[in-house]
Amino acid sequence: MLSPAAPTTAPDLVAGFPFPFPNPTYRYTTNVEPARGVVTTPAGQWGAAVVDVDSAYAEELAERAAILERDPSRHAVLPHMDVACWDAMLCLMRELALARPDAFALEPLEGPRAAYRWRNDLLGIDHAFVLGDASTLPEPPLRWITAQVQEDVVLLDERDGVLYGDAGVVTFAADWSFGFDVGMSFLEIHGPVPRIHSEGVITRAHEFIKRLQPNETYRRTNWTLTVHRRLDVSTETYPDWGPDRPMVLGVDDETFGRLVHLRTEVQHLVRLPESGAVMFLIRSYLLPFDELARVEEWRERAAAVIAELPEDMADYKGIATYRDRAAAWLRAQAPTP
Repeated sequence: MLSPAAPTTAPDLVAGFPFPFPNPTYRYTTNVEPARGVVTTPAGQWGAAVVDVDSAYAEELAERAAILERDPSRHAVLPHMDVACWDAMLCLMRELALARPDAFALEPLEGPRAAYRWRNDLLGIDHAFVLGDASTLPEPPLRWITAQVQEDVVLLDERDGVLYGDAGVVTFAADWSFGFDVGMSFLEIHGPVPRIHSEGVITRAHEFIKRLQPNETYRRTNWTLTVHRRLDVSTETYPDWGPDRPMVLGVDDETFGRLVHLRTEVQHLVRLPESGAVMFLIRSYLLPFDELARVEEWRERAAAVIAELPEDMADYKGIATYRDRAAAWLRAQAPTP
């Protein structure tokens, strides 16, 4: 076992980390539950808000802005999704104000048009706009509001009983490309994922989402491992992060624990009330192994899940090359009797 080093992750990011393993084994399931329920963990709690704001807010939004500047394809809106984008913007503003009323506020303004005043004290924004009037915003509505939330956003439209990913801003994808997937059906987007088709998981998820009623909100979690604190591990940037996977096998144990991160996605599904579109929110959280191992219940459970994960699932998640070492590293951090 390594001698413990000083913590390097902000305390609130550990306390609020959504540990994704309720069971000692992991398989793909729909695993949806109603949103806003607080989940208590050995380190703290998470889940009270649909839109989460933490100490990484400014850093992550700056990273999103830089990614969009380099690659505008991360923001895509098909022409028929304009109303859904305004709907999503208003919903996200309300969720921010609900989560942090000290920092965000949305208030209607008097007048014949649907005018609002939006205040974001964290970014110094105080702006009046008219719903549906693009000239009253500095940017298109979805791009403007996603510059103020840490979540990625995909908007799903339903046509002839099929859901399509027709709009979104996705800068922190984990080994997929929104620019490639935009306009595809929900089933096509998930085509490469092993087991979910043969076991009927994706079909059940598709039918569940279609049954969502206006303002209904559900959530689920997903996970993988990431080398370095990289939020953007999209297929577009594979040359930047792909070599990390074999590289990490050659580092010493102390470096391994610092570089390898457990990555959890908390995914929310919201049926928007005006457009009828479904807003799919993806918030990504990263916790390095050396911090994870400080929480004994997390260390033990993560080691068991990673070691037992079937090979096809480990390969799809991109962790097959180093998952054995990851499990062994975690087990080696067990407290000395």
